[in-house]
Amino acid sequence: MTIHRIVWSCNLPEVRSSDRAAGRQTEGMLPGSTPTKGRLLVATPPLVDPNFDRTVVYVLEHHGEGALGVVLNRPSAESLAEPLERWADLQATPGTVFHGGPVEPDALIALALANHVVDEPTDELSPLSGRVVSADLAADPAFIAGVVSAVRVFRGYAGWGPGQLEGEIDAGAWLVLDAEVDDMFDREPEELWRTVLRRQGGRLSWLADAPHDLADN
Repeated sequence: MTIHRIVWSCNLPEVRSSDRAAGRQTEGMLPGSTPTKGRLLVATPPLVDPNFDRTVVYVLEHHGEGALGVVLNRPSAESLAEPLERWADLQATPGTVFHGGPVEPDALIALALANHVVDEPTDELSPLSGRVVSADLAADPAFIAGVVSAVRVFRGYAGWGPGQLEGEIDAGAWLVLDAEVDDMFDREPEELWRTVLRRQGGRLSWLADAPHDLADN
């Protein structure tokens, strides 16, 4: 599986896998580890690293060599500039570039919502999970305008080395939760962390109302 990207001055690692199914363990993962590809990592409060405090990360790839994902709830004020402004009409609201993570900030990654499930990669689209695909920003958006309903562009990404994400999950830094297709293109991304937690029900939903300073609780 190829993550389509544009990199202005650096190289984003090519991440491939033969397993495209959401929630299935990718070959080469550590035995007994939680499969995260195609799922959400929801930060548990308080997370000391400000890059990830109360973030929701969509995992694009997870295997023995590490994991890669994009932060879904950090919109920026940046707009697409030439030559990418042609993609603006396809962008989901809010139509800005999102902070995808602290790794490779010159890399742009685009997720798109296809009108139908994409089973095989094309020159413009590569399947990730269900109708969620990676879009090639170097392509002419006119070629995919009829097959996708939304696009979201991320600058940078979140990356973990071998065993690193598994260790953070075991330490309780992340909740691994199932994604809904609207999560990647939510119109109110600043509320996504609370939205995802509230729909879990039970005690887990209580976290949605946790104060930023837990000492105030």
